[in-house]
Amino acid sequence: MKNNSNLKILSNGIIAENPTFIQLLGMCPTLAVTTSLINAIGMGLSATFVLIFSNLVISILRKCIPNKIRIASYIVVIAAFVSVIEMLLKAYLPSISDALGLFIPLITVNCIILARAESFASKNKPIPSAFDGLGMGLGFTLGLSVLGTVREILGAGTLLGFPLFGSSFEPALIFILPPGAFLALGIILAIYNILKDEKGAASK
Repeated sequence: MKNNSNLKILSNGIIAENPTFIQLLGMCPTLAVTTSLINAIGMGLSATFVLIFSNLVISILRKCIPNKIRIASYIVVIAAFVSVIEMLLKAYLPSISDALGLFIPLITVNCIILARAESFASKNKPIPSAFDGLGMGLGFTLGLSVLGTVREILGAGTLLGFPLFGSSFEPALIFILPPGAFLALGIILAIYNILKDEKGAASK
């Protein structure tokens, strides 16, 4: 029963309450770093790492943290894990670290992570909280990856840096520029909502 409950929590973050496509949270990194798929994956997995471990620690400490300083306490915990992932990226994946730049430290104040700490981890046991962090992190990674894939293919004609088309292909450079991020996200959300409505109509 507990396993089923944890799997439901996991799938909730990926599908039912996807932070990118449903809740529209974390839009700053979503729009800024998704010029390529590899950047999107790097940011998504970094945020997933922080979500899992910050949720776990905050859940363990939830009864010890005074209510008046809970937000400050959450930020301290989150910042500790952001520092860990930042150092790991600099040591082992310097190219991704350089590409993501300031957006790695800014994970500390990412609204997705603070929201899960406040709404879930502070009210639930450690294992479900870890699954919530994993689900939300994977959902965030999925959203970033879809957007990064669309922008890289249309804006550069590549995927993961490999060319997909011949020399005659002229990429729409707007998609790797800031306005292209809004345009691509709008198109994806429109398609997502159309498919969601059609699925809902078919199930009735």
